[in-house]
Amino acid sequence: MGRARRARKIAQTAAYGGGIGAAGLGALSLLGYGLIKAEAVITRRTIGDVLDGAPDDQGTYGSGTGTPIRFVVLGDSTGTGLGAQHAHQTVGATIASGVAAFSGRPVQLTNVAVSGAESADLDPQVDQVVNGVRGRGHAASGEVDKRGERDAEDDLNPDAGASHPDVAVILIGANDVTHRIDRSIAVRHLEMAVRRLREVGAEVVVGTCPDLGAIEPVPQPLRLLARRWSRDLAAAQTVAVVEAGGRAVSIGDLLGPEFSAQPKILFSEDRFHPSAAGYARVAAALLPSVSAALDLFGERSHPAAPNLRRGESVGPVSVAATRAVAQPGTEVSPAQVGGQSRGAQGRWAMLLHRVRPPAVASTGPHSPDGPPTSEPHHLSAAAGAEATPLPSRPRTGDSTVV
Repeated sequence: MGRARRARKIAQTAAYGGGIGAAGLGALSLLGYGLIKAEAVITRRTIGDVLDGAPDDQGTYGSGTGTPIRFVVLGDSTGTGLGAQHAHQTVGATIASGVAAFSGRPVQLTNVAVSGAESADLDPQVDQVVNGVRGRGHAASGEVDKRGERDAEDDLNPDAGASHPDVAVILIGANDVTHRIDRSIAVRHLEMAVRRLREVGAEVVVGTCPDLGAIEPVPQPLRLLARRWSRDLAAAQTVAVVEAGGRAVSIGDLLGPEFSAQPKILFSEDRFHPSAAGYARVAAALLPSVSAALDLFGERSHPAAPNLRRGESVGPVSVAATRAVAQPGTEVSPAQVGGQSRGAQGRWAMLLHRVRPPAVASTGPHSPDGPPTSEPHHLSAAAGAEATPLPSRPRTGDSTVV
């Protein structure tokens, strides 16, 4: 079964409230899931608990005038910024600074993400958002599958009241893979979170599951299995997010090539979570889609058209999802064909490469490993982030985990 068909099946099962279950995975998959569980144990022992916790990045960014843009981050440790040293280095802070710069308005950032969260943990996080509750901190966790606990003394945010966010970013999925969560169940929780946020008027951008085949402290062949499952989950997440009216952005193998060459630059000391430079890369993949969702560049009146020469297209969402997982920074969003939102193969979706990898410095604009590359499409990679020298990024490779 191809990845597009698997993604569609997982998303359909999630929509109807079912689950694939262990019996439906087959003997090889059952063995693989056992290996993944063993991998998580090995990895925890190899890496240990070396991080103190994520910085509190909540607050107002930018010094523009006008009503602040309300921005919320949900998800797991990538959302919390575990591994960053300062509040302004997180994904949320970097995006908030970029949006403030592009819009000329202040951005009020609320972060309810929790280290170690699975997709099921999005339910209470969304409750906090729709009820106007603001988290006061992040649970510290140096282990990828350790459930973080949020401070029970969260207060009602006096500034936000019961107002709802203008835009939400969700980063989730890695812990569903390492915890052996049924993919259809994980996808169902994500889809419900997106729908609930859309119902209160928020635009939603989801960074899908990263490619877990890059866990360097863990030997092969376990990493190959992790790669397949994480990519399958990312494709299924994309289908569900688009069906729910959100935008999905592939995180995929975003950081892998630099990890092999410069691990001390892009990864924190635990070799799992990104450093400040690594989080800038993740934010760079999400910022264009967040800006488009907020209509900062007038796309609602002049919708972006797919550029066929860049491999952009409109087609069935399951096909777009499969293509997106192979290229980080790719956005998949709802589309229409002939005034219709659905076709024979399901929901129509638009695939856009809003961020394209920069050229490899040593080879010039024409890389021997692929077609000519260029700078990110109309948006800076690290708007508002701390300036950190970064190596050039090829098109393919591995990623980090959360």
